[in-house]
Amino acid sequence: MEKTVKKELFSWIQSIFFAMAIAFIVHQFLFVPTKVLGESMLPTFEDEDRVIVSKVSSIDRFDMIVFNAPDADDKYIKRVIGMPGDRVEMIDDVLYINGKVYDEPYVSYIAGDPITNRITENFTLEEMTGSEKVPKGAFFVLGDHRLTSNDSRSFGFIDQDEVIGEVKFRFSPFTDIGIPK
Repeated sequence: MEKTVKKELFSWIQSIFFAMAIAFIVHQFLFVPTKVLGESMLPTFEDEDRVIVSKVSSIDRFDMIVFNAPDADDKYIKRVIGMPGDRVEMIDDVLYINGKVYDEPYVSYIAGDPITNRITENFTLEEMTGSEKVPKGAFFVLGDHRLTSNDSRSFGFIDQDEVIGEVKFRFSPFTDIGIPK
């Protein structure tokens, strides 16, 4: 009888250890949960939203990424606007990448500055960063709520090595659960 109890206990310990090992591997190499802090991604994400970040996704233009903040001991969520080699400029709230106009349906025009009736100031990549193009191995990122976002306009390019991953899924609040756009 005592052998059966020991065998059952060993089986439970083995199962728990195996589950913890799988959770560790998934967290370290595949997916990680994180929390949105602040209003810089409104209306896409609100403060305290919780999301899942894929560490194995390739990053494309307009993806939302989580990265180590270059100006704080924190992690930021922003949208990739400029890829390596891109020229970026904003004129009268119209985004130009390599001279081509891009629609930004994720940006809230309701949240525009009441004085200037703008959501983003006019800028060129060179004015903001001193570089005409996004360098190899880097991204130019902006928040969706441009008037409050601390992004590449203030801290420059994000090195690809600082990217944790791409936001793939919102799991909180329950009313907004799903794949963010």
